[in-house]
Amino acid sequence: MFSLCINNIESLIWIDVMSTCRNVSSSGAILGRSDTQKCVHYNYNPSSSSSSLESRGNLSGVVTCSGEKDKRLHCFATWKNVSGVVQVVKQGCWLDDVNYEISRYIVVSIFWHTPSTDVTLQLYLTQAAISQSCRRDSSASLRLFPCFLQDPGPMPPSPILGQKPLQLLEIKARGRFGCVWKAQLLGEYVAVKIFPIQDKQSWQNEYDIFNLNGMRHENLLQFIGAEKRGSNMDMELWLITTYHEKGSLTDYLKANVLSWSELCLIAQSMSRGLAYLHEDIPGHKDGHKPAVAHRDFKSKNVLLKSNLTACIADFGLALRFEAGKSPGDTHGQVGTRRYMAPEVLEGAINFQRDAFLRIDMYALGLVLWELASRCKAADGPVDEYMLPFEEEIGQHPSLEDMQEVVVHKKLRPTLRECWQKHAGLVLLCETIEECWDHEAEARLSAGCVEERVVQMQRQASVTAPEEIVTVVTMVTNVDYPPKESSL
Repeated sequence: MFSLCINNIESLIWIDVMSTCRNVSSSGAILGRSDTQKCVHYNYNPSSSSSSLESRGNLSGVVTCSGEKDKRLHCFATWKNVSGVVQVVKQGCWLDDVNYEISRYIVVSIFWHTPSTDVTLQLYLTQAAISQSCRRDSSASLRLFPCFLQDPGPMPPSPILGQKPLQLLEIKARGRFGCVWKAQLLGEYVAVKIFPIQDKQSWQNEYDIFNLNGMRHENLLQFIGAEKRGSNMDMELWLITTYHEKGSLTDYLKANVLSWSELCLIAQSMSRGLAYLHEDIPGHKDGHKPAVAHRDFKSKNVLLKSNLTACIADFGLALRFEAGKSPGDTHGQVGTRRYMAPEVLEGAINFQRDAFLRIDMYALGLVLWELASRCKAADGPVDEYMLPFEEEIGQHPSLEDMQEVVVHKKLRPTLRECWQKHAGLVLLCETIEECWDHEAEARLSAGCVEERVVQMQRQASVTAPEEIVTVVTMVTNVDYPPKESSL
């Protein structure tokens, strides 16, 4: 017997492929290849008021299954568990499409209805697994629990999309949970992030974060809509956002060096976006905006607009902090290894809101270092782009490598001597060091970093006023103290 568990709000449904061993003959015939097959038939119908077993439809017996030549035959059963009471709902014959490569897979298709949605699911089982199960256990009881196969249910409405045609053009990036396409929607370019059904949780989390109150901000990636494409195991979950041709900060820094004004523009808009993400705003015009921790902040997840201002993307691991609600999965050791804060690498974080925000700030310090490493303002050579700690431990560090360098040796990427000769870069180096401080409580807040960048612009303007022309509109008239309190 093969079992698949599907969780939904109202019940736990078991779908069992019954009598599997009996259906694999001694001659090695594969389940469903014969023209006829006998299956148990059962139909539970609790809606009838009659006390007669037959009129209620609770019929149990053996039926001979037959079907079209292009279909295969299986036995199936559905079970329902409501409040701990397990009950058989249906048993009988099942047909499926013969187009699947029968020499490799048994394909079981199940359909059921819930008040919210109709679901069709296909479970792929290898013949080897069936044979092994039959040899191991005469009852052939092999239980599978791939609950990630749960149908995601109906897509939330995307009024902007409607039935408008969306054409995928080219893959622009690949990540942990899927790939990002450049696409066209009614003459406009958009980005489509595609998740396989196995990564539904990441898709769901990112969708939920995008739809929090107050998440529309110029320095956060703009959400357009969500869609479900395909069906069954081929189902894909899409997130559609604005498209930015310059791509990620990582890719831009690989191909370009920065002027001082460009560095300031990127640094200020990036830190402003992170400060807004971190902020709890009870009085927001769209409703109470909760504080959100990104948990995978890195240059790859910072996108650049055409005017070089930054926006923060990829909220698949983000946590939101709402009063009276669980923030979600607060497993500490998530994110990208080289950007993990010391407390994350040690597995010793405090699961409070501010602790998660400080983890983001450590990563922000590393990204600011990446900006400095590609800035031509200092009187010295500009090195080829390198990721944080690449010089120390290479391109593919293990968790143990990062623990040794960051936690035990307390090393950080090198701040070049020539940077100390530029008034603005001196302040940037101080800011970087206060962001990646080993003690989480000593780190700056994102809002403080934004203010520091304003000070850097002013400081550098004494010697190079022409350098701030492109960012002067972002400078406020407020006199900030040299250091604000940390989180």
